[in-house]
Amino acid sequence: MPELFTQIFITVIVISLAIRVWLGLRHIRHIQQNRQQVPQAFEETISLEAHQRAADYTTAKVKLRLSETIIESVVLVVLTLGGVLQSLDQLWQQWLPAHEIIRGALVICSAMLISGAATLPFDYIQTFNVDEKFGFNKMSRGMFFADLIKHSVVGLLLGGPLLFVALWLMQGAGDWWWLYLWLIWSAFNLFMLAVYPIWIAPLFNKFTPMEDQSLKARIEALMKKCGFASQGLFVMDGSTRSGHGNAYFTGFGKNKRVVFFDTLLEKLNADEIEAVLAHELGHFKHKHVIKRIVMMFGLSLLGLALLGFLMKQDWFYHGLGVAQASNHMALLLFMLVSPVFMFILRPLLAAYSRVNEFEADQYASQQSRPQYLIDALVKLYRDNASTLTPDPLHSAFYDSHPPASLRIAKLQTYA
Repeated sequence: MPELFTQIFITVIVISLAIRVWLGLRHIRHIQQNRQQVPQAFEETISLEAHQRAADYTTAKVKLRLSETIIESVVLVVLTLGGVLQSLDQLWQQWLPAHEIIRGALVICSAMLISGAATLPFDYIQTFNVDEKFGFNKMSRGMFFADLIKHSVVGLLLGGPLLFVALWLMQGAGDWWWLYLWLIWSAFNLFMLAVYPIWIAPLFNKFTPMEDQSLKARIEALMKKCGFASQGLFVMDGSTRSGHGNAYFTGFGKNKRVVFFDTLLEKLNADEIEAVLAHELGHFKHKHVIKRIVMMFGLSLLGLALLGFLMKQDWFYHGLGVAQASNHMALLLFMLVSPVFMFILRPLLAAYSRVNEFEADQYASQQSRPQYLIDALVKLYRDNASTLTPDPLHSAFYDSHPPASLRIAKLQTYA
């Protein structure tokens, strides 16, 4: 059985990697083949220069992510079948033989550190090579590493206690530990949704109340009309890190906030900003966020129940290069390996997300003129260097938002 599971694991990695690379190369080829001609629907709004810039930017990003995907797969195999996890486990067992939970947490943190260190160079290249070349990066190297340290500290402070709770439950809560952990994990996530905009987000960006009283009045009137209550309208200093623009809701329950990137406010006029907000309100009206939370909780419940079964199977450990079964190794192996097997869900989740985006667009067209949202989207496509000609198959597999041409065409039917 261990040999069979090893073969299945390797097969799934090879197939998923082959699909990712194939889709990425298709995407690059399709973009470059259409580089010399702006799609007809955008000929009057997007220049050839902007279109080619988007094609080259997307190509550069895809090439980098393909390299990262290959490295991630290699690192995963080295950690598991290559025996690195086994060596880490033995090393910490020698140092802390009598502290199983602490030792387990250190093994998991060590493996995550190795995995993160392997992919960190790609984030650096994305920021200081790709984004820098195309004029999007506003970060200094000091800010980049300061953010990295802050993310690591926050992750350790928040995730550390949760990890100890998980290992403690796995050790002493009996056969139903996974259900108890799921309840705690779900409560923790709801808590984080509520406190993130107040405690966490300000560690990385500055949020200031919106000062444009005319725009603020329009937005508040729209939110009141849509039945959306928030704790305020805020402008985020996104320009300190990137030239990209966006707007989003954050928080949960009574702590909901509406956040605009300062770069977005600079690029769009009041009608277009209102239309973008109407789209975000469409997600609220259709309860997309709640539905996604329920979906996430459902998948996590199934995942933890599966882990409850796998941790009792010797073939699960032996098939992944680990000689000795343990709670912490079961959790670590599941965290590392489950994304490989869940790869098949990617197009289904992307398709569901695109349906949500179409629903939000339709709602926005009812609250504002469709042309305003079209104009806003075109500016965002242009200024964010988003390709107008993605490969259809790559887009169907990965993209959470509909392709520009389909999205604009659909909005035009509402006019």
